[in-house]
Amino acid sequence: MFVYAVIILLIALLLGAVTVFVVHRKPHLKTIFLVLFGLIILVLGIFLVARIMQPINFKKERIKRENAAIECLKDIRTVQESYKNKYGKYTASFDTLIHFIKTDSFELSAFNIVGDWDPDEMTKAEAIKKGLIEKTIIKKSVRDSLFSADYDVEQLRYIPYTDNLVFEMGAGEVETGSQVKVRVFEAYALYDDLFNGMDRQEVINYKDQRYKITEFEGVKVGSLTEANNNAGNWEK
Repeated sequence: MFVYAVIILLIALLLGAVTVFVVHRKPHLKTIFLVLFGLIILVLGIFLVARIMQPINFKKERIKRENAAIECLKDIRTVQESYKNKYGKYTASFDTLIHFIKTDSFELSAFNIVGDWDPDEMTKAEAIKKGLIEKTIIKKSVRDSLFSADYDVEQLRYIPYTDNLVFEMGAGEVETGSQVKVRVFEAYALYDDLFNGMDRQEVINYKDQRYKITEFEGVKVGSLTEANNNAGNWEK
């Protein structure tokens, strides 16, 4: 940015010198040249301000888009973990996840005391066996359990601020160092997709900066190569 300021200053000095020289030779053109000089300085000033604001505006837009994508990935993680809790595995299909949210339910246990039960003298399990506590199973929809009523389930698959580009998602199994097989999944959006239409050089710079930390050019949750407890790389 310092270079741009110096260049603009040199241009202004050059124009000023030209104006003084011309006005000295032809005084009747003084007003015209002063107006032109003022307009040129104004244009150069606007250009300089725009250059100063460019990285500031990029950062503001970048944070907005990245945070939106992270919230989506957190939602995907929530649904994936709920799906695994019920079916013992993750899924690589958004259709499956969305169908799970719309149509499936969780079974919850409810207990109702119907007899004279003293918890200091008898465990809950014993009280249930003796009929002092009634256990009933109730069902609650996945959608009501995980999201608010106005949550648009169909948007779960789409990367924010793109033309309906879909998050990449996969599921599989890895073996830990102790030779235990663990179910895993990952979902991610590349910065090139998330930051589409933004200043290309600023995107490249930010990709390089994040890759040094996360070894990935995007925002990602989970991993197909290691058991990382479904962590998000934005947490690094």
